[in-house]
Amino acid sequence: MSGVGDILPLELAGVSLTRGGKRVLKDLDLTLSAEPSRTLIIGPNGAGKSLLLKVAHGLVTPERGTVRWHGAGAGAARRAQAMVFQRPTLLRRSARANLAFALRARGVGGAERERRIDEILNRTGLARLAHAPARALSFGEQQRLALARALVLRPAVLFLDEPTANLDPAAGHLVEELINRACGEGIKVVMTCHDLNQVRRLADEVIFLHRGRIKERAPAEQFFAGPENDLARAFLAGEPLWWRRRSIYDGIEEG
Repeated sequence: MSGVGDILPLELAGVSLTRGGKRVLKDLDLTLSAEPSRTLIIGPNGAGKSLLLKVAHGLVTPERGTVRWHGAGAGAARRAQAMVFQRPTLLRRSARANLAFALRARGVGGAERERRIDEILNRTGLARLAHAPARALSFGEQQRLALARALVLRPAVLFLDEPTANLDPAAGHLVEELINRACGEGIKVVMTCHDLNQVRRLADEVIFLHRGRIKERAPAEQFFAGPENDLARAFLAGEPLWWRRRSIYDGIEEG
């Protein structure tokens, strides 16, 4: 497995992005260090969480600013990271063939490919479904398969966009176990989440995003003990933020 130090740190500097005539990411600065950890990004709907992941992963190019990997393996960064979306996209073939396709695309073949596939199918509880059509699986099984397809590549950095948003508690618990194990094996996990209880269970650090700006970033224990930012405090308290047009935190209009 590639170590996170191979491609990290990742630096986003002055990143801005517009969608539908509205700025959804605003002069955003963020550096993700090389230490294996679980960084969870939270915030209200429309805060820009999913877009931030896509920009970091390289799927979306910002209009302004830079996205740079600084590690020794930065030139191969695209091959050393993976992303799992909230709604899985799977090929029209078996679960096992989906995994094999991903590994072949990365140049992994022969006995090593088959060994990795067997291991990840067992780890994710999908071994009995290995030859079932991927798109005939339940939603929860499809999401586990999407996660398995990412993990089988042994990425240095794993981006997860609300991977348990539509899962039942048992399926969500299994995904959490997989995330924790991945981090324990040296993978940097960067994940968006709307479930604050899950954030408490998983996060090493929390990033609070509001209207395309990072309002607070702190170790998870410190954040939940009491955020410094007023918007973050209101969010934790369950207060609606849609009416707060002006942030006391930075004193500028957030249209």
